[in-house]
Amino acid sequence: MTSPQYLIYVGGYAAAHEPGIRAFHCNATGELTVAWSFAGITNPSFLAVHPNGKWLYAVSEMSQQENGRAGEVWALSLPAPASAPQALNHQESGGDLPCHLLIDATGRWLLVSNYGSGSVAVLPIQENGALGAMTQHIQHHGSGPRRDRQAGPHAHSTILTPDNRFAIVADLGIDQLVIYAFDAAGGKLNPHGHVATRPGAGPRHMAFHPNGRYFYVIHELDSSVVVYDYHAEGCELTERQRVETRVPGATAAENLAAELAFAPGGEQFYVSNRGDNNLVVFAVAADGQLERLSSQTCGGSWPRNFAVAPDGQFLLVANQYSNDVTTLPALDGGKRLDQPRSKVALPGAAYVQFVAS
Repeated sequence: MTSPQYLIYVGGYAAAHEPGIRAFHCNATGELTVAWSFAGITNPSFLAVHPNGKWLYAVSEMSQQENGRAGEVWALSLPAPASAPQALNHQESGGDLPCHLLIDATGRWLLVSNYGSGSVAVLPIQENGALGAMTQHIQHHGSGPRRDRQAGPHAHSTILTPDNRFAIVADLGIDQLVIYAFDAAGGKLNPHGHVATRPGAGPRHMAFHPNGRYFYVIHELDSSVVVYDYHAEGCELTERQRVETRVPGATAAENLAAELAFAPGGEQFYVSNRGDNNLVVFAVAADGQLERLSSQTCGGSWPRNFAVAPDGQFLLVANQYSNDVTTLPALDGGKRLDQPRSKVALPGAAYVQFVAS
């Protein structure tokens, strides 16, 4: 392997005695070698690195029914990015099966989405990086038409607007984007409004275009992406386009769309499909609309999450069911993805993130 260029953190589904969080050195072509591993957390399936690079946060995706205890969020101290972390503390997440974390622009607040119980919570980040007791907990209510997946609310992720003034929660169970005004002084969420998605769509993850004018939502249950015009003043979203994530001729009996991300600069847009087990590339027009360009196998099974290299030269894909992370080189300026070039084994791989090395 040539000289490391990046550091990668990966989280996954693992028992507490197993190393559920790992770090890898990554070279310019996406080859990975282990830097460290960390055990002690049950199902650390989603991670968030503090902007100062000194602290790492992880969900513990547990539920009363499955584990006999509700979900938690853990705070870890990083002596150095490439050195194994040490546990600082952990707090209750405020519900079952926490699946997403977000640190606000001030670095003082951690927002957690509890999928199982359909709630969101805000936890303060203290001066030493440890987590304080939650400052707010909000329970969603309602259901959707898919009784097997939408019998109740399922908060799947939260995103803050570029100005840090509003939080948008994608709730898969009630087919809504729930909008809150965010008080960064006191760590509070105040109800502001909501946007209804197509019934049975199941909104999962969200992203703003780098130019801040367009907003994208991937829907798990109907395998679609919706593009919105974003109006910053009142956090208004106006639907512009809806596209399917599945390519024509897809043959998998079931598909659940999972992740979305932009190439550097925002000229290409990537999504992952679980079931079809591929990544699809879209071109992004000047008005934010998407045009499908190509697709490529993920090199494994169930691509739950992926990350685009900072230089856009390759993608790393966390394949949950095949228990690995694969590297897909980008071709033609990111318009196509090549066949997977390398692979590392990682049980229950669920989340991958590039961090400063």
